[in-house]
This record gives sequence, C-alpha cells and structure tokens, in this order.
Amino acid sequence: MNFPWQKHPVIRGALILTLAGLITRILGFFYRIYLSNLIGAENMGLYQLTGPVSGICFALCCGPIQTAVSRFCAAASAQRKQRQTAKYLFTGLLLSECAAFLCMTALYSSAPVLAKCLLGDSRCTLLLRILALSLPLSAAHAAISGYCYGKKQAAPPAVCQLLEQLVRIATLVLIANRMTASGVQPGAWAAALSLLAGETASLTFSAFCLSILLRKDALNFSNTLFLGNTSDTCSGEQTDFSSSGSSLFSRIRAILRMSFPLAANRLLLGLLQSLEAVQIPARLILFGSSSEEALSIYGVLTGMALPFLFFPSALTNSVSVLLLPSVAEAQSLGDDARIRRTIELALSYSLYIGILCTGIFAVYGKAMGQLFFPDTAAGSYLSVLGWLCPFLYPASMAASILNGTGRTGVTFRQNLIALGCRICFVIFLIPHMGIRAYLYGMLASELLLVLLHVRSLCRNFPFAFSAWYRIIRPMAAIAAAVMGSGMLPVFGNNFCSLVLRCSYTCIVYLLFLVLTREMQS
Repeated sequence: MNFPWQKHPVIRGALILTLAGLITRILGFFYRIYLSNLIGAENMGLYQLTGPVSGICFALCCGPIQTAVSRFCAAASAQRKQRQTAKYLFTGLLLSECAAFLCMTALYSSAPVLAKCLLGDSRCTLLLRILALSLPLSAAHAAISGYCYGKKQAAPPAVCQLLEQLVRIATLVLIANRMTASGVQPGAWAAALSLLAGETASLTFSAFCLSILLRKDALNFSNTLFLGNTSDTCSGEQTDFSSSGSSLFSRIRAILRMSFPLAANRLLLGLLQSLEAVQIPARLILFGSSSEEALSIYGVLTGMALPFLFFPSALTNSVSVLLLPSVAEAQSLGDDARIRRTIELALSYSLYIGILCTGIFAVYGKAMGQLFFPDTAAGSYLSVLGWLCPFLYPASMAASILNGTGRTGVTFRQNLIALGCRICFVIFLIPHMGIRAYLYGMLASELLLVLLHVRSLCRNFPFAFSAWYRIIRPMAAIAAAVMGSGMLPVFGNNFCSLVLRCSYTCIVYLLFLVLTREMQS
C-alpha cells in the first residue's frame, strides 16, 4: 500500500526532518535544563555571548555555501544532470573549507582581544578558541547537507542532527561526572567542548552517507549511458543553474554570486547581533541592574526562554530547508504556478502553527517556565515571546522561498531593516523599560520582517490569500481550544496537568480547523 507522503519527496523529507527535529529539540530542551542547572545562569550568559561570533563564522564559511549548493544541485537534478550535482558539491566543499581554515586561524589567534573588546568579558577566550576548532567540521558538514537537500535526501542530515545532539549530551554528562567527582564546578567551557564533540560525530556520519550517495549516483549514471540517454551532457532547456557548471571557475563564480549576499546578510546580522548581545547587559545596568544580574537576565532570556520558544519550529524549519531546492527546481523548469501554490501553502500552514503556539505560550508560558527552569523569569519572558510565533514561522518560510528564487539580496536588505529596528529598542528603550523593551523590540522587528518578505513575494509571484480563512478562523479555533482547556479538572502533578491541557488545546484546535476547512470564500 502506497501513501501520498511516500510519493512526494518534499512531504516525505519534511516528515523525516520534522521527526528528527522534534526528537533533537526534546533532547536539546533537556540538555538546556541540565546545562543551566550545571553551570548556572551567569555561565549560561557567558556561553550565549559567543553565539553572535559563532553566527558570524557560520555566515562566512557554512550557511550561505550550503544554501548555494542545495539550490544548484536541485536545479541540476531537475534537468537530469547528475554529474553536475557532484561537481557543485566538491566546489562548495573547496570554498567552505578554505573559508573555514582562514576563520579558524583568525579567531583562534585573536580570541583574547575579541573576548575583552567585543564581548566585554575575557572569560570568553577559551570558548572562542574551542569554537574556532569546530569551524572546519561545521563547514564540511554544511556543504554535505546542502548536497543532500538538493538531492531530496533528507534522511542523512536528519540522522546527523540526532547523532550530534546525543554526542553533545553524552559529552557534557561525562565532563560533569568527571569534574564533580574531583570537586570542581564545570564552567561554560564544558558546553563548548560538548558542541565540538557533536560536530565531530556529525561530520563523520555525514561523510559516510555521502560516500553511499555518490556511489549510487555513479551507478545510475553508468546505467543511463548504457541505455543511450545522454541528457546529463546535453538537455533541452538551459538555465543559469546548470549551464554555469561547465568549469571549476564558472562553478565557483556561480556559487559565490549566490552566496555572497547571503554571507553579507549573515555577517552583518552577526555583527549587529554581537552589538546587541553586548548592549543588552550594558543597557540593563543603566536600567539599574548589577553586572551579575544583567548577565543572568541575558542568560535566562537567550539560554532558557528562547530555546523553548523555538521548539515548535522543528516543523517549519524542516519545511523551509526543503522549500528552497523545491522552489529552485520549479524555477529552473519555468513553473511559476507551482511556486505560487508553494507560497500559499507555506504561509498558510506556518500561520496555523504560529497561532497555535501563541495560544499555548501566552496561556501556559509562565507555568512552563516555572516547571522546567530554576529561574521563574523564564516563564514571564516566554508568555510575552509567544506572540512572536505567527510572525516568526511565516518569515522563515518566506525567506526560504525568496532565497530559492535567487533573491538573496532582497532578504539581506529586509533582515537588516528588521534587526536595525530591534537594536533601536535595545539602545533607546531598555534603559527606561528594562528587558521588556527587548521583548517588544523582537515583536516589532519580526512583524516588520514578515510584512516585507510577503510584500516581495506578492510583487514577484502574485498569490491568493484569504485573511478570514488563514487568520481569523485559526484565531477563533485557538480561543475555543484554550477556553475549553481551562475547564479541565486537575489530574496528578503540575507536569501531568500541563501536558493534559496543552494536548487538549492542540486536539481541539486541529479538529476546529478540519471541521471548518470548507469555509474558504
């Protein structure tokens, strides 16, 4: 018996990535709880301070090249040019590893200066040096993942996610046991070492999977030649995706042409996020907090509340990753109608998920924070940040579609505008309103970003969208579900009661949407 998801590679891949993402986030969720209890809020804040630097390095040697490799491999596969996919992979590996070794050398040697001058705390030096050692591993893993996504092979990256998280947890537990047995309290460096171990395991497994995929492609190509089909060397329609891959320099030029705006986007965003990360504790001090309190508030927000908020994005992120090669494939074949259908479905279902998550976090966010984290402020932040979801998830979908159509410069400009809006809240309002100014800034910037992305999509691919059907209807559904969950009797402990109410909310919400699906005007 064949099911629809078995025949559709995007749906099948999204299901695989979603399952792996959910398991990974559950593991990561308990990893964060364990880590925050192990090293404390202040060390958690130190570890989070290195996040923007990590983002900058990833922008230079990992993410943009992965996106470019995914897009070019998907377009070449759509035109049955299998040899081109391997060529784009190895070109991407060459570029990413060159960039990674340069970044590693620069970051390792300048770590003391960056820790003191950029991050404002010399204790981050060791963290930055451990991060530097992980860059070549991350770069190679990212390029291989881009190849797999372009070939619509979601299983290897999905398993790599799980393996990486499991190794990170095992390494942290091992370090904690060794250190506590010696009477020494582990610091933020333990989290950095566990990250390095996870990257090593992930790259090892992805390289093994790559060897299998390449042998399979080589066998398929040999069979094609035996059958007399030479479409890999001369197919009908030529596009900028495939015709640019005839030589190494043309492939390098094509990958750099697409990845440069993405790299500039992530680099500038990373620099601005570094400024934001430094300014939040500094502005909290102006608000009246001590330096330890400011760092603890930042650690609670970014290390506890935000990971919880991003937990449901396992589904939307999985779809976003696979949307890019799917849209690139449709564009290479000139199928604009397929792109419009993709936009409609992606925005609709990301809104459904976002509105559901807003209802759950707004009503039960405080209870979740109090139940799972030692700091009660995490729940308060989560209840406010829950309103981000209807903007956060559609924005990631829209950005993936824009990048899939080659409009990386558009996403760069719009991300820059949104982050600039958020930094204004940090600099001008935190000294007067405290950390809540940052929460409101995140809401304003995500709303602005999704409006800009959707406007760009409408201009290039006009699509139908019913506000009643896609927004008002799910809002009515979540209101009914939340009110019904509030009338449930309390069973067992707080954890069981919370799980019961959240499960009831999700079931009623989905039933409401299913029963009213014919109401579209």
